[in-house]
Amino acid sequence: MKLLAFDTSSQALSVALTEDDNLLGKIDLNIKKNHSITLMPAIDFLMTNAGLQPEDLDRIAVAQGPGSYTGLRIAVTTAKTLASTLNIDLVGVSSLAAIAANVEVAGKVVPLIDARRQNIYAGIYENGTSISQEHHVELDKLMDTLKTEERLYFTGELANFRELISQTLPQAKFVENAERRLPNAYQIARLGAGYEPVNVDAFVPEYLKKVEAEEKWLETHAEDQGNDTHYIHKI
Repeated sequence: MKLLAFDTSSQALSVALTEDDNLLGKIDLNIKKNHSITLMPAIDFLMTNAGLQPEDLDRIAVAQGPGSYTGLRIAVTTAKTLASTLNIDLVGVSSLAAIAANVEVAGKVVPLIDARRQNIYAGIYENGTSISQEHHVELDKLMDTLKTEERLYFTGELANFRELISQTLPQAKFVENAERRLPNAYQIARLGAGYEPVNVDAFVPEYLKKVEAEEKWLETHAEDQGNDTHYIHKI
């Protein structure tokens, strides 16, 4: 199976091309660029140098979130367009799962993505399997649930949280290698190869949190909406 995987859920851009278990090529850019401009040229460059045509692909795997709202929309929209146009499988992979997959240790791996204001997107993984629902949460609340854990490995976007984590959870260790703390398209490809295809039309990003403007709207309209408020994310 020839699989194209990519991620634009953070500042970094990552694109990988695999055939079965073999990595054919990979591009990583960890610089601040407009993903809407750089993603398709990166995909085209990788495909051309691998000697493949779009019609040779069997599956698209994309980082579905959480992460940057704009970045997720770019990646998911591109993935849906390619999968629909080529009539091939589409799978979504958690950005947090892709980060956790970079770390192979005996213990619990806690991938973090900075959600600002001491909030994070977080998951808990053990032996490559999610053992806790991924969610948007305050860092303090997450740490409270981990105080009794002995083997803890934090990874991901740690810069703003490392000191506080060390103070609260002195047993915690950190995996901060740049290549391991960001979603990796190769890991997305590896994970996505084993997933069941999704309905392309119904596929949407997993934000895990309402956008700020939507939160403010819901606050100001709470009385009108009562207890029956619903919201819809659009790509």
